[in-house]
Amino acid sequence: MRHRPMNSRRIVALVAGIALTVGACGSEPARELAGYRREPAPVVADLTLPDLTASGAEFPFQAAPSHVLVMYFGYTNCPDFCPTTLSDLRLAIRRMNEEDAARIDVAMVTVDPERDLPVLADYIQSFFDDGHALGTTDGELLATAAAPFGVSYNVEESADGTTEVAHTTSLYAVDDTGHLALTWQFGVTIDDLAADLTVLLESSDA
Repeated sequence: MRHRPMNSRRIVALVAGIALTVGACGSEPARELAGYRREPAPVVADLTLPDLTASGAEFPFQAAPSHVLVMYFGYTNCPDFCPTTLSDLRLAIRRMNEEDAARIDVAMVTVDPERDLPVLADYIQSFFDDGHALGTTDGELLATAAAPFGVSYNVEESADGTTEVAHTTSLYAVDDTGHLALTWQFGVTIDDLAADLTVLLESSDA
């Protein structure tokens, strides 16, 4: 199996030159976020996918009140980007204070449903005990769910029978209004992830 990262031209164009700062109270300096925002922020609240950790119940792309929903599009046979990203996210949440960490929810959408649907729930919950496994064999539904995030993916079998998967490797935060609040590119540091998540939680409390 070979794996290629896929970053859509849309995301690359949006990332270029973007620097986002968040003002702090009093005389504290503003902190630059590691992730970036898209303006206007895409609304994803109307999107749902079956949650394999909840007997296939529809899972809305919207955080619970005062929570942040972190979403990732990947696949379980991924040898590098997916496990690295999920491991870093797990460590970032562990570095947050306990109260804030409890307000971070995680969902993984598979871009390789033909192979992943039977195993995705166990996979994501090996990283997060209460993680949500989202997947469908309806290609149109999956494409509709991925589009507002700017996610691109492709799964194909080569002549020698090797499955090749390419997908966008970014990580996404959705707020409790159902907006795409922040996007992190692959390679964001654990400390930056934790700090950005804390800022997002503070924003939800404002």
